[in-house]
Amino acid sequence: MEKLPPLNAMRAFEVAARAGSFTLAAGELGVSSAAVSQQIRNLEDWFGKQLFVRNGNRIALTDAGHAIYPQTAHALGEIAAVGRRMLEGGLRTRLVVSVPFSLAELWLAPRLAVLLDGFPHMAIDVRVEDDPVDVVRQNIDLRISYGDYHYPALKMVRLVHDEVLPVAAPEFWQQYGNGSPTLAGMHESHFIHTNWGPNYASHPSWADWFAAAGGNRAPDPSHGRRVGLSSLAIGAARLGLGIALSQWIMASADLEAGRLIALSSVSVRLGQPYCAFMLPAKAERAGIAGLVELLASSPGRPRTEPASGTD
Repeated sequence: MEKLPPLNAMRAFEVAARAGSFTLAAGELGVSSAAVSQQIRNLEDWFGKQLFVRNGNRIALTDAGHAIYPQTAHALGEIAAVGRRMLEGGLRTRLVVSVPFSLAELWLAPRLAVLLDGFPHMAIDVRVEDDPVDVVRQNIDLRISYGDYHYPALKMVRLVHDEVLPVAAPEFWQQYGNGSPTLAGMHESHFIHTNWGPNYASHPSWADWFAAAGGNRAPDPSHGRRVGLSSLAIGAARLGLGIALSQWIMASADLEAGRLIALSSVSVRLGQPYCAFMLPAKAERAGIAGLVELLASSPGRPRTEPASGTD
């Protein structure tokens, strides 16, 4: 057998590279930061290459580190999969899907229902969590993420590059929209704003939408309704609390059923696509491949309210 690099050091390298920190890696591995640093030095000595650039408490992969990371993560994932199969006495029939909070109810759940029509005996575990997640350690079959950059060692499939457009409940528009033929004339308090949080900067705002529609208005979030999830914005609009800048993929069922109406044909694309990530060895499993195909199917363009343009 060919000589193998030290496996404990390889594990420390994979976790540190993924976490971007020796301290975070130490917490995940249950050892001290000094122990992680020593393992990395041992591995660097074994390869004769520097794997990280160290700048105080911050680390970054060198070119040599980038070169070995994908294969290292894949190999450790395969070893973990072997261990799970041996412990469980065979291949699992449970599908573990990890998804961000906003996508779980309005986008993922309806497609899981369609998947179960074809696989009625499949057990499904849905985990709602933000990036990053440890796909291997947490035994995740499929991770859905906003952006295509989170997990470079995994197989990635782009699902949908969504857009946002203004929507409201028909009753709300009948009450407040008739006296204002354009959205530019709506009162500040009627706009629902989504606060995406400090980790996101590429989601369109109402100012972005008005610019795309040929205007220069920028509704002030402090004068309107403000929520922390895109799904909550849709729910608030459905209840008649105002006009939401909604994602098509989340509002499609409400639009089709008439619970919401689209107030303009103008839409703005999100800064990043939604993507699916999985270990390459799992990509061809029927349940995973079927779900990826369902998630990649986009809803049709919604009809718009004729009298609700911006001009």
